[in-house]
Amino acid sequence: MIELRSTWDWFAEKALRGEKLTAEEGLAVLEADDDELLPMLHAAFRVRKTYFGKKVKLNLIINAKSGLCPEDCGYCSQSIVSNAPISKYPLLEKDVLVEGARRAMELKAGTYCIVASGRGPTGRELDQVVSAVKEIKETLPMKICACLGILSEEQAARLKEAGVDRYNHNLNTSAGHFDRITTTHTYDDRVDTVEKVKASGMSPCSGCIVGMGESDAEIVEVALALRELDADSIPVNFLNPIPGTPLAGRRDLNPRKCLKVLALFRFLCPTKEIRISGGRELNLRSLQPLGLYAANSVFVGDYLTTEGQEATADHRMLEDLGFEIELCAL
Repeated sequence: MIELRSTWDWFAEKALRGEKLTAEEGLAVLEADDDELLPMLHAAFRVRKTYFGKKVKLNLIINAKSGLCPEDCGYCSQSIVSNAPISKYPLLEKDVLVEGARRAMELKAGTYCIVASGRGPTGRELDQVVSAVKEIKETLPMKICACLGILSEEQAARLKEAGVDRYNHNLNTSAGHFDRITTTHTYDDRVDTVEKVKASGMSPCSGCIVGMGESDAEIVEVALALRELDADSIPVNFLNPIPGTPLAGRRDLNPRKCLKVLALFRFLCPTKEIRISGGRELNLRSLQPLGLYAANSVFVGDYLTTEGQEATADHRMLEDLGFEIELCAL
């Protein structure tokens, strides 16, 4: 009997052999007919299941410093070019950051993400984060991810010494599209920070935002760049076009396109944590559960300045899928 294999099966087999999809093959994923979506996700799930089984990692964000940012990122409600009506406050006190970690544990999150707006941390802000991280690590079995902007080598070393397990600094978009989104720092600045994170011994976390006017070829380009950067965790965000930001009103995505993007990242980065991140509720809508056949991680709770789905709803979604929450193992 002749065994017929789909293009997606072939892509899965390439991924499982550690071979990289070409840019043309990546485009084929994004440009596939919607009728191909379920076979594509089945193939992506073969790869996901091989490396992660049916386990899902949960992450929780605390918006540790809101607004007051001098950068001009067009997607962000906290940037200097945003008129979005958000709360603005300096870095939260240590006890608030520590309490946030306790809430993350209650919601079954294995990773607690301390995120602060700004180009990079001041000396005082770094001291405050370091102090909070040390206390969290002494009292809770919790992985800590920090996202504080551009770092120096010395700052990265201090965070590593304090106990920060992972540092997030997203590429956000492709090199060619970058200056249409941000002009106050460069794509290379972001790559440089991720390289400093890697050199410090912290686990690198870097991802993208899809739906900012980029072409399919540019989505493939940033996916290939993240593979080359060797980020351990890749958050895939889908634009939430917040009123008051330069990208307000932009609605380029639909749930099927988002699922194809997640499949692309699984084929290209088979052994990495692929996390469905900001904008999933708005863009994936009723198809959110299908995303976990490619991805193996999600955020629970709220994001930085937008609300997320109730954590209990996420827990039910995973239970309905027959998936298992992966608890923290330090």
